[in-house]
Amino acid sequence: MASTTTLPPITSLPTADDEIIKSALDALFEPSADLHDLAIPSIHDSPPFSSYESLVKHVGAILSQLAQSSSSDAREKLHGVLGSHPRLGEKKVESAQSRAEQAHLNTGNSKDKEEEATKLKALNDEYESKFPGLRYVVFVNGRSRAVVMQNMRERIDRGDIRAEELEAIQAMVDIALDRANKLQGAI
Repeated sequence: MASTTTLPPITSLPTADDEIIKSALDALFEPSADLHDLAIPSIHDSPPFSSYESLVKHVGAILSQLAQSSSSDAREKLHGVLGSHPRLGEKKVESAQSRAEQAHLNTGNSKDKEEEATKLKALNDEYESKFPGLRYVVFVNGRSRAVVMQNMRERIDRGDIRAEELEAIQAMVDIALDRANKLQGAI
């Protein structure tokens, strides 16, 4: 996704072509076939949204419903969406938004960066082992790598997959709201 991504007028989404809706969802969240499958029909069936904030909250509600379901199909779809986020600290991140959001995590001297990158990789591995099918998702929002890694450690130690799903959904919503504000400001 290019950094020149723009969002279509919010009121046009319910009648927009699926590709336009996919592009908006990908810009706000991360590219995810599962998210497309879940959200696009719902967006088409909705009255026009009043703002991108209302769209993001609508998608968040869809994901929260999946989190409350005991259906293995629902959980698989939810994990597909949550797993679409890039690993925190990865060197190769496809999404321009994610690259920008994580950029400050790579500041500092190279020895410190190397040590922290090694620790972060180990935490990512441990997280994904503890919560199969999930990826650690957090709204970084300017927090340091050390603070983010402490949050990751606490969430791993908690060991509650249901709580983890809800935190990841909330983080995705927070990230999408921030992206919507930034993308609309770029218009």
